[in-house]
Amino acid sequence: MDHAPPFLASLVIALVLAFAFGAAARWLRLPPLIGYLLAGFAAGPHSPGMAIDSAFTATLAEVGVGLLLFGVGLHFRARDLLAVWRVAVPGAVAQVALGTLLGAGLAMTLLGLGFGAALVFGLALAIASTAVATRALEERGRLSGEAGRLALGWLVVQDLIVVLGLVLLPAASGGPGGSSGGLGLAVLVAVGKLAAFAVLMLVVGRRVLPWALARVARSGSRELFTLAVVAVALGVAFGAAVTFGVSFALGAFFAGVVLGESDLGHQAAAETLPLQRVFAAIFFVSVGMLLDPASVIRSPVLDVLALAAVLLGTGAATFALLLTLRVRAEVAAIVAGALAQIGEFSFVLTELAIGQRLLPDEVRGPILLASFGAILITPLTFRAFAWVAGRMPGRKVAGAHPDAARFVASLPVLRGHAILVGHGRVGTLVAAALRRHNLPVLVIENDRRVAEALRERRVPVLWGDAALPEVLEAAAPSRARLLVVALPGAWEARRVVELARHANPDIEVAVRAHHDAEMEWLRDEASAGLVVMGEREVALGIADFAMQRMGVAATTAQATVDVLRERRIVDAALDGVAA
Repeated sequence: MDHAPPFLASLVIALVLAFAFGAAARWLRLPPLIGYLLAGFAAGPHSPGMAIDSAFTATLAEVGVGLLLFGVGLHFRARDLLAVWRVAVPGAVAQVALGTLLGAGLAMTLLGLGFGAALVFGLALAIASTAVATRALEERGRLSGEAGRLALGWLVVQDLIVVLGLVLLPAASGGPGGSSGGLGLAVLVAVGKLAAFAVLMLVVGRRVLPWALARVARSGSRELFTLAVVAVALGVAFGAAVTFGVSFALGAFFAGVVLGESDLGHQAAAETLPLQRVFAAIFFVSVGMLLDPASVIRSPVLDVLALAAVLLGTGAATFALLLTLRVRAEVAAIVAGALAQIGEFSFVLTELAIGQRLLPDEVRGPILLASFGAILITPLTFRAFAWVAGRMPGRKVAGAHPDAARFVASLPVLRGHAILVGHGRVGTLVAAALRRHNLPVLVIENDRRVAEALRERRVPVLWGDAALPEVLEAAAPSRARLLVVALPGAWEARRVVELARHANPDIEVAVRAHHDAEMEWLRDEASAGLVVMGEREVALGIADFAMQRMGVAATTAQATVDVLRERRIVDAALDGVAA
C-alpha cells in the first residue's frame, strides 16, 4: 500500500468496504444503503484502523449524486413535472417553511442562537437528500409512478430554495452584500441566473444535446456513446455550477430531463446505470465517514431532538401537506417516507454557514447525527407512514399525470400490441406481415441508422438495447400481447424474455435461435412460447412440401411438422432411422 497513490487506495478501499458491508446488510435482509453507511464509518477518521481521503471521497460522492440525478431526469418528462407543480410548489415551500421554523425553535432554545442563525440551522434540517429519496423510491419500484413524480417535483423545489439560501448566506452573515439593497440584488442575481440556465437548456440544450448524441449513436460505437452521455451529464452539471451558480446535482438533473425528451433517453439511462450505482454507493460511504460518535456523547438530547425535527419537519409535514392538497393517502405515505431524511445539501449549507461564522462548530454533530439516523431508519419510516395511510380514507390526486407509464413522445400509446425486437432479415418479414393486417407493432432496434430509417417511414420504433430494462420498459410490455425476439444472441434473447415476463407474465413470446442446444436453452430457461431456428424451419418447410407431394394429407403433414418442431434434431433423425 506504501507504493499505491493515496487517491487510488481511497477509491479501492471505499469500493471494497461498500461491497462487503452492503452484502452483509443484504444477507441480514436490510437495505444495502445501511451497509454503505456503516462502511463509511469504518473507513472514516472517527473509527479505529484505516482512514481514507475524505476530500477525495466527497468529490466522487458529488459525481455520484450528479449521475444519479441525471439518470432520474432521463426517466421524467417536462410534462410529468409540470403535471405535479400545483402540488409540489406550494407543498414544498410550505414544508420547508414549517421544517425551518421547527429547527429554528430548537436552535434558539437549546443552542441560544439568534433568529437569523437559527433559521439557517432549521433550513439544514428541512431539506431532504435527493440521492437518498430517489434510491429509496427505486428500491421499492415507486420511482416512475405518481409518488416518484410528486417526490421529484418536491425535491426540485427544495433544491431551488437551497440555491437561493446559499446565495443569501453571505448577506445574512453580515458579509459583502449584507445591506438590504445588497440582499435584494443578491436575490435578483440568483433568480436571473436560474432563469438564464433554464432558458438555455430549454431553447438550446433541447436541440443541441440530442442532435450531438444522435451523431455519436450513428457511429455504431457503444463505447463512444456511453462516454458522450457521461460527458454531457457531468459537463452540463459543471458548467451550470460554475457559470450560473446552480448546484451540480440540479444541473445534471435538468440535462437529463432535456435529453429524456428525445428517443435517446432510454438508452442513455441504461448506459449510465452501472456508473450511477457505483458512485451512489460512494456517496453513502462519504456520509458514513462524517459520523463522529464523540458528538453523540457531547449532546445526546440535541441529537435526538434534531432527528425528531427531521422526521416531523420533512416527513410528517410532507405527509400532512400532501393530504391537504388532496393526494391519496397511500401516495402521500410513499412520498413522505422517501423525504423523511436530510443529506448532501444540508451538509453544504452547514459547512458554508460555519465558514461564514454564522453557525458555531457545535451544530455539525447534531446535523450529521440527524442525517445518519434518518437515513438508517428509512425502512421503518416507510412502514410507519404506510401504517397511518392504511387507516385513512383514500383521496384523489390533484394534478398528477393519469398514466404512470413513460413513452417516447413520438410513439403512440399502444395496447394489445406486438413488440418486435430486432428489424433485420427476420424482423423485417415479421413486421411486414403484422403491418399488412394493420396490427399494432412497436419495433425496438439497436442500430441507430435502421431506427432512423424506420421512423422516416412512420414505423413506431424505439432505439436502444432491449436487453436493458429501461429500454424495454418504454415499449410498455405490461400492455403488450406478443413479444417477438429476432436477436442473433441467445443470452440477449433470454434476457429480453425474462424482462417481458416480469412485466407481463401472460405475454405470448416467439424467439429466434441459431442451433439446437440454443433452442432447448431458450425454451427451458426463458419459458418462450415458440422458439424457432432458421435451418430447422427451412428443413420443416421442405419436409412439409415433400410429404404432401408424396401423397400425405395436408393436415397429417402439418401435424408431423408440429411434432418434429418440438423435438431435438438428433432425436428426430433417430426416430426416422428406427421407423
